[in-house]
Amino acid sequence: MGIFAGKVGLVTGAGGGIGAAAARALADAGADVALFDLRFPEGQPDRAIGELGRRALPITVDVSDQPSVDAAVERVVAELGRIDYLVLAAVYSDRENFLDADLAGFRKTLDVSMMGAFYVLRAAGRQMVKQGQGGSVVVVSSPHAYVAIPSCMAYNMAKAANDQMARTAALELVRHKVRVNLIYPGWTDTPGERKYFSDEVLAEAAKGLPMGRMIRPDEIARGVVFLCDPASESITGTTLSIDGGSQLPFWSKRGTGDF
Repeated sequence: MGIFAGKVGLVTGAGGGIGAAAARALADAGADVALFDLRFPEGQPDRAIGELGRRALPITVDVSDQPSVDAAVERVVAELGRIDYLVLAAVYSDRENFLDADLAGFRKTLDVSMMGAFYVLRAAGRQMVKQGQGGSVVVVSSPHAYVAIPSCMAYNMAKAANDQMARTAALELVRHKVRVNLIYPGWTDTPGERKYFSDEVLAEAAKGLPMGRMIRPDEIARGVVFLCDPASESITGTTLSIDGGSQLPFWSKRGTGDF
């Protein structure tokens, strides 16, 4: 039945990319899964979860809308009975120099990537505390939290806030045996990257990474399962990097022939 048999996971941004991979990984480990997103590809990823013999509950919801989030979490509890694992993977990002940025897009990045994460964490966290049986939260953050990447000011701000949100929640929830951890993905091959780059540009850019390729969503998902596993009960308030070495100073070797 898997290590998560009888448990329920909730994943935001589950329509594709890291969120969809995390949802499948939780189901493969035995959990029923609620999936939040603005839209879902037809029949996916809930079909994949059903094929694993687990219940899937896809819910179309805008995580930046707090009343909608609260209602969606209530529906999860009503239909699946509980929430044991929460994966916050919903994200939005516009990339523009802040001096010229469309402030509507700037605010949307903050509303979805920062406040949306908080709204779901708050609603699901309350349910976990109410259940009194502990739980695990995984916040998908980013090295953008501390690296000032140009043209990404709103996203940088949101991810820095995600980190402090997660660590503060870890402190406040530890007495309830609810663990909160972060994952830092490297440059991951997701549909969202196609908003800015073609397949050809991505393939060429990936050659310059330490491993010579982008990270796959399923690799991030394995980290999610590890952090949610009851065997990881002593891990809270920490950050797991799954980045192929991209946070190492590999750029300092360029031109030396070592890469």
